[in-house]
Amino acid sequence: MSKPTAPKVTVSAVAERNGSYLTIEESIRGRRVLNQPAGHLENHESLTEAVARECFEESGWQFEPEYVLGIYCWEHPTKHFTILRIAFGGRAHSYEPGAILDEGIVRALWMTPEEILAQTSRLRTPLVAQALVDHAAGHRYPLDLFSSVDLSVFDALRHHATA
Repeated sequence: MSKPTAPKVTVSAVAERNGSYLTIEESIRGRRVLNQPAGHLENHESLTEAVARECFEESGWQFEPEYVLGIYCWEHPTKHFTILRIAFGGRAHSYEPGAILDEGIVRALWMTPEEILAQTSRLRTPLVAQALVDHAAGHRYPLDLFSSVDLSVFDALRHHATA
């Protein structure tokens, strides 16, 4: 029996402009799929830094996260791994057409929800559709829902408690 793995923490950027959403077409194992700009949280970066970085690396668009759209946990049905995804809503601005995109990215495009959902078999994961549904439903949570631990505050509290 294989050892269980920890969930993979990912972030995604949900950017809407004039009724269309920033969408990534990427090639995964020879199959072209659709996704929001998304990727893994790296060491030493905040969640908002991660989503801005991933959006640029996959689309060439600068992304400014404005709110948390949702926190999703999804287990792949056949590959036995879990993804914990934090979706951020915000604004894509300052497109750089000459940006070098991540390997496997075919292109970035703007698609309506109807265009995206008409191709559910091409969605990389169900997380793509869920984020669109939640965006349309008006889900918006403040960015300060997440914070990093400030060790200086922790040390001061611990010092105060032992004094």
